[in-house]
Amino acid sequence: MTPDVDAQLALIKRGCAELIEEDGLRKKLARGAPLRVKVGFDPTAPDLHLGHTVVIRKMRHFQDLGHKVIFLIGDFTGRIGDPSGRSDTRPPLSEEQVKANAETYKKQVFKILDPDKTEVVFNSAWLGALDAAGFIRLASRYTVARMLERDDFEKRYRNGQPISIHEFLYPLAQGYDSVVLKSDVELGGTDQKFNLLVGRHLQGQYGEEPQCVLTMPLLEGLDGERKMSKSLGNYIGIDEPAAQIFGKTMSVSDTLMWRYFELLSGKSLDEIAALRRDVEQGARHPKTVKEELALELTALYHGTAAAEEARTGFNAVFAEGGDPDDAPEYSCAEGEDSSPAAFLAASGLAPSRSEARRLIAQKALHVNGEVRLDGAAPLGKGHYRIKLGKKRFLRLTVT
Repeated sequence: MTPDVDAQLALIKRGCAELIEEDGLRKKLARGAPLRVKVGFDPTAPDLHLGHTVVIRKMRHFQDLGHKVIFLIGDFTGRIGDPSGRSDTRPPLSEEQVKANAETYKKQVFKILDPDKTEVVFNSAWLGALDAAGFIRLASRYTVARMLERDDFEKRYRNGQPISIHEFLYPLAQGYDSVVLKSDVELGGTDQKFNLLVGRHLQGQYGEEPQCVLTMPLLEGLDGERKMSKSLGNYIGIDEPAAQIFGKTMSVSDTLMWRYFELLSGKSLDEIAALRRDVEQGARHPKTVKEELALELTALYHGTAAAEEARTGFNAVFAEGGDPDDAPEYSCAEGEDSSPAAFLAASGLAPSRSEARRLIAQKALHVNGEVRLDGAAPLGKGHYRIKLGKKRFLRLTVT
């Protein structure tokens, strides 16, 4: 039995940044017919990370409510290059790169979505057939003035930075996808709002009922500040080994874990609120609650048995060292960032790299119980117990 409109909206709006327009979506839901919910992914990288799954989980919410999800792989638009949030021109991908990445996406996305309720489409099917005359007709449906209202275009134009004509074609092509697919709702990150609204405009131009737009927040990465991104090294990949997913999740700050619960967990908002109250009132330690999150996310992508094994392995490393339960957790990328002087300063355990080097020279640094005198040689991938002096502890995960 399909939930009533209010119940559906409650789930649909969970964690969302903006819904345009709620009254329109309410009317669509009231008709009782399954909605066509479109989400597009340009296969610009070979792997999906938890940042991508914020939108994918919202797709699953629509599926659970009985609606039709269209997973659109932008094999054509990926070759144009999405200018969203860019201060320069994004280089287009080759056709071979796009095809290889698209195949990986298809395998990974069904770890969350129900394949029986998902329609997978490639926009080259219609955009590739749109000849020069067709693109000119499409371009006539939108103005340059409206295009320059886009924040990143406006800034680049004002600063005298180049904007290539092909970048104007990207939002038009993404919008035309909505026309072809007759989507009722389109989902995307907050950085996609302009593109989603172009789709809404173009549907009206072609005589269709405009889609509703639902934007989801951009998930902060392990550093707690910047958007999760593979290029920044602050990501958790859904295809990473179970131990890495568990360990990286445990390195998330106690504050950020609540955002991860809301956007990534299957727990209800009431359950999350109860956990938060328990932590604030001292009934539960943040570490044990964070273990629940790490266990759930690891099990989602690797199964319960692998998740339990990852938890056992993680706790074994730190239990041996006797470090306190409230020792902060920190994650960094393998390489220069994982050199002791670098991670001690970046994590706040030492006030600066120079002070970190001074303490290391005084034999104050212990890594997994052993004194370490080299502040420059990076640590390899893994979990580490860090002790600096007598009272400073850190649980380090190198990815």
